[in-house]
Amino acid sequence: MTALRARRSLLLLTCTRWFPVGLTIGVTTLIPLERGMSLSQIGVIFAVQGFVILGLELPTGGLADALGRRPILLVSAIFAIGSAVVFAFADTFAAFVVALVMQGVFRALDSGPLEAWYVDTARASDPLVLIEDGLAKAGATMGLAIAAGALISGGLIAWNPVTSVSAVSFPYWCAIPLFLLHLVATGLLVQEPGLPPHAGRWRHAMDSVMCTPRVVVDGLRTLTTSRVLLALVLVEVFWSVGMIAFETLMPIRLAELVGGETQAGTLLGPVSAAAWGLFALGSVIARFASRRIGVAWTALLARVLNGAFIVAMGLMIGPLGLITAFLLTYTMHGAAGPMHNTLLHRQAGPSNRTIILSINSMIAGGTRSLGLLVLGPLAETTSTTAAILAAGALSIIGAALYLPARGQERKVAQIPERE
Repeated sequence: MTALRARRSLLLLTCTRWFPVGLTIGVTTLIPLERGMSLSQIGVIFAVQGFVILGLELPTGGLADALGRRPILLVSAIFAIGSAVVFAFADTFAAFVVALVMQGVFRALDSGPLEAWYVDTARASDPLVLIEDGLAKAGATMGLAIAAGALISGGLIAWNPVTSVSAVSFPYWCAIPLFLLHLVATGLLVQEPGLPPHAGRWRHAMDSVMCTPRVVVDGLRTLTTSRVLLALVLVEVFWSVGMIAFETLMPIRLAELVGGETQAGTLLGPVSAAAWGLFALGSVIARFASRRIGVAWTALLARVLNGAFIVAMGLMIGPLGLITAFLLTYTMHGAAGPMHNTLLHRQAGPSNRTIILSINSMIAGGTRSLGLLVLGPLAETTSTTAAILAAGALSIIGAALYLPARGQERKVAQIPERE
């Protein structure tokens, strides 16, 4: 597979992966709120997902590096379908917890294999390929896919053609067949050379499982021996707390300002669409900025601005101001992500690329869960504004952890761009 074809597959699968998320992203918090869950319960429900990711990230990442990325991606897509079905039916605390456990398994399996497959496949075809270009385009594609889904979601809520289903829940039902489409697309587009014939794949799978602990240990050893990689992973401790503010608390704050979950859900469709469109724009901006000032500086500045706009969200007292700050937050969110991942890939190789991404995601998921257990009760006992301000301030602090990567980047000669 050529580097160009690998990139096209990456972009298409990014679209099929994230478009159904766009349909649901604005209502995921509102659905349990509508069905009687308290803010503290919502915090626990979503924290469960992070703890599952925390427990499974390293084993699944090691398995992906040992067994292959394709089978892991297929299993993750199956769990995506199952978790969406359970969440759509859930009307009790226990049912939501089960849905989020399944979603945690999906996220643990999904975080890294596709990107790792793209990087290794592209570099096998062209060792000088600029992976930051492909990753930035994937970030832009993700933003546009979620934007389109979110825009349609708002229209579906306003339309609500199925009276037996609440308006807020209807987009979630529409997302389920799209997750199935992603499963089919993954099976068709992800190709990995070197897999044994069908008759030997069970033996290969068992051998891979036996190799997984060694791959995990090697990944952790890399983390402990690389000051740059350790600092990059620790960025997630601060960034994940900031994400709680604009992913989980913002819809709740908007519902407070506009008078209810349905009103907020209707607004969140076009607002989320605009936000993810700006996320895509941020990815494009970061791609060009990184050529001027470097990848590390671009990541650092994007993180600082992202945190500053979260703080601005907390300071706004009307829906228009909240939405404006939210849109700016997502622009910087889109700029930071591809640059952060590019810096991670610089610290990894083909044998440990997925496990390094999994370590990064594990830290993010675990921190997010702990943050939800703190910020949920804080929002309930004080205000959502106080929780948003605390999350934004903490997020800004973590940007300083990009400085070791900046020092390394300054010392290493940059590979010239190839047309």
